[in-house]
Amino acid sequence: NGANANEQQWGHWRGPTGNGESLTATPPKEFGPDKNCRWKQPIPGRGSSSPVVWDDQVFITTAIPVSDGRGTLDFRLLCYDRKTGTKQWDHSCIKAVPYEGTHSTNGYASASPCTNGRYIYAHFGSQGLYCLTMDGKPVWDKDFGDMHTRNEFGEGSSPTLVDDRIVIPWDHEGPSHLFCLNADTGETLWDIPRDEPTCWATPLIVTLDDGSKQVAMNGQNAARGYDLTSGKELWKCGGQTMRPVASAVSDDGLVLIGSGFRGSFLGCFDLTGSGDIERTPHVHWTVSRNTPDIASPLLHNGKIWFYRGKTGLLTCIRIKDGTPLYEQKRIEGVSYTYASPVAANDHIYMTDRSGTITVIRDGNDPVVVAVNDMGEGVDATPAPVGNELFIRGETTLFCVARD
Repeated sequence: NGANANEQQWGHWRGPTGNGESLTATPPKEFGPDKNCRWKQPIPGRGSSSPVVWDDQVFITTAIPVSDGRGTLDFRLLCYDRKTGTKQWDHSCIKAVPYEGTHSTNGYASASPCTNGRYIYAHFGSQGLYCLTMDGKPVWDKDFGDMHTRNEFGEGSSPTLVDDRIVIPWDHEGPSHLFCLNADTGETLWDIPRDEPTCWATPLIVTLDDGSKQVAMNGQNAARGYDLTSGKELWKCGGQTMRPVASAVSDDGLVLIGSGFRGSFLGCFDLTGSGDIERTPHVHWTVSRNTPDIASPLLHNGKIWFYRGKTGLLTCIRIKDGTPLYEQKRIEGVSYTYASPVAANDHIYMTDRSGTITVIRDGNDPVVVAVNDMGEGVDATPAPVGNELFIRGETTLFCVARD
């Protein structure tokens, strides 16, 4: 069964369900650079993209300065052997001068790669999307033009793969779009204009009971659902805050979309509405406090977890009725968050920008099981897969494992 095989992988930064959870991984709870660390490899250049894992390969993207005096960067996709950490291959997608500036905490390799085991895709925003074979041979690439982000904060939305399609978000201060390409050929299947300024969220693909698929996407003006086949906008709901970053999560016919910059909003919507669903029964519940900014929520076991803004203050809500199990709980070691929380083996892994990764139990109270220090900053979301956790630090790629 292909679906079950995919559950063993981490082919996208949001994991096989798109919710930040692995249903099969059993990574260690205690780890560090010298504890339960199977291997570590220095990463050239800079990037906050998350690692993705398929079978025995681990992929990351990075941007490496070229010393030509012009500010040129070499945008690369790197592949490592999962068991040993040996670099299998390293492909230069493009050398280019970045189109505009970026935030001091952002680099130019912020979008995470994704793979379906057939091809691996590296997205560098204004520098294009690149499709390679699993052994690093270029198949196709596509240029979407230049992106003007709000305040030149840089780029960061990642594409999402489903079946033979790849969906690319393109929300910026210029004309915004949502693109859907044939993942094998790069041919554009649809291109939908979006009435949205800069948004850094990643699209989520949701499968409905009747087998149809929707693309759920955050946005400053509205959260929206699109038909995957045609690109048609099916529903929308306002209420989000400025320049959203957090990606959608979904469970059991519901999609949850939130944002938390200069305001607070998270809505739980069903997918059967059409047109503007604000103030209709298709909005099951909403929250207007303590919602996340940079880090996306985690959905697991019928519950959603999220931070307040960029802090580590954690809220957990039961999805079916919107009941909070706990709110704004302080978690040891976690106070400043970019990476999203992930779940594996009934535990939640929470990453602080300092490189502390705190593990709590999945329960009605956030019981801390371990506080781990990676010894360097971590902004990328870790990847739990098999008995390992892959962590992309500022300068090092770590594989920690339970042997």
